[in-house]
Amino acid sequence: MRRSRMTLAGQFLVLQLVIVALVVLTVGVLSFAQHGEQLQRTENRRALSAAENLAGNATVRMLVPTALPGGSAPLAAVGETVRTVSGSDVAVLMRPDRTVLASSRPAEVGDPLHDDRPEVPAARSWVGPVAGSAVAAEVPVLDDEGALVGVARVERELPHVTERLTLASPSLLVYVGLATTIGVIGSTMLARRVKRQTLGLEPTEIAGLVEHREALLHGIREGVVALDTAGRVTLLNDAGRRLLALPPDAVGRPLAELTADPELREALTEDATRDRLVVVGPRLLTLNRMPVRSHGAVIGSVTTMRDRTEMKALERALDTSRRTTGTLRAQTHEFANHLHTISGLLQLEEYDEAVRFVEGVSRHRDTLYTQVTARISDPPIAALLIAKDSLAAERGARLVLAEESAVARVDEDLSRDLVTVVGNLVDNALDAVAGAPEKLVAVELTEDEEAVTVRVHDSGPGIEATAERLFRSGYSTKGSDQAGGRGYGLALVRLVCRRRGGDVAVHNDDGAVFTARLGKREVAA
Repeated sequence: MRRSRMTLAGQFLVLQLVIVALVVLTVGVLSFAQHGEQLQRTENRRALSAAENLAGNATVRMLVPTALPGGSAPLAAVGETVRTVSGSDVAVLMRPDRTVLASSRPAEVGDPLHDDRPEVPAARSWVGPVAGSAVAAEVPVLDDEGALVGVARVERELPHVTERLTLASPSLLVYVGLATTIGVIGSTMLARRVKRQTLGLEPTEIAGLVEHREALLHGIREGVVALDTAGRVTLLNDAGRRLLALPPDAVGRPLAELTADPELREALTEDATRDRLVVVGPRLLTLNRMPVRSHGAVIGSVTTMRDRTEMKALERALDTSRRTTGTLRAQTHEFANHLHTISGLLQLEEYDEAVRFVEGVSRHRDTLYTQVTARISDPPIAALLIAKDSLAAERGARLVLAEESAVARVDEDLSRDLVTVVGNLVDNALDAVAGAPEKLVAVELTEDEEAVTVRVHDSGPGIEATAERLFRSGYSTKGSDQAGGRGYGLALVRLVCRRRGGDVAVHNDDGAVFTARLGKREVAA
């Protein structure tokens, strides 16, 4: 796994310092500009005040109308006094035509002064920036009658940018140092808090773990689905979505919104489930559910699932073969009894009775084989029915194949599925008639162009449970000492039927009547 060259704390520190630097720079620039504007306003007020003092001086008002450029020492003295007292840099007295009469810059005396004012009447005061880093204020000089006789001008130099930075640098350094210290402390505390919440992992390590988890989750064949306490799907891998037939956007949605199957919802939301078989569409799934805890509190659950469809079908096929073997043993026992009977009759020299007994047994067997093979052309199904007849006889019951039965030879897959369905339904029917006065099981197999229909009618007490509960995985009306040993025969029958595009139903009619329909073509999962 690649590691970052810089730790999480270092990344936070660098980011914080960059942010602090940007903030300090922005604030410094804005503060510097604001300070410059404030300084200019202050200097404007000072320049305007000095110019007003100069223009309002009685000596200036009296001498300006008749003064010659450079020829009035009192005017020059008054101007220099005002400049010195106000701390200004330049003081100028001019005629209305801007001819300089007295100035702190002797070279300007006698020459017209450049008018750098905006369009402002000569009889009005003005203050503002001028060429260079300076501000100037001009105030009209009026005689006693209020007539314009001259103009007083005062200029003040503004501090240079370097000077202003030099003045502001101590405070700026304090601000930068304080902001940097706060940023370093804050970023260190934030990094420690984040590392505690991420169990000490760096961001690249967290990203690597997430990628690794996603690869593992979607790479396994078993389905995995996780729910939170509210029943919302929080995690689902590809196998789980396929097995449960859920949409691609299932993560984040409530389970009740994704499936209407109450058995599946119960299996995914009830307490810890171990190796529970659930029929989901055409599949038989084994579910294992465990609660997920964090700091002692349950925060959800995770369920793993495996597809047991083919395995369970194989188990039922083997079980059918085992029962068939048992039936053949019963037939062997029955034949042995017949031979003993014949031997006894011969020893008693009851030869006519022995002949009649042999003819009766032979006639019964021939009739049974003829009836079955004439109506059922598929050998596995015919063999199963003959074997079940012997099993019924051993239990004191009678198995009858309806005259309407007619099934031609079918393909191997359908034949295997029919053996599973017929075997389970007949076994259940024989169990149901065990305590009935008349122990009769009627079987009818018919076919059309699209499907084969199996109908099994017993003379038992009938079915009390609902059809949905009866075909539910794990439900059984018979006890069993083995966990999971019963309750899956009818569920498997329904699974096989639905996988072939059909279904199974049950109703009562002087006993239970099961009707299963299997399509001749298996439906793709």
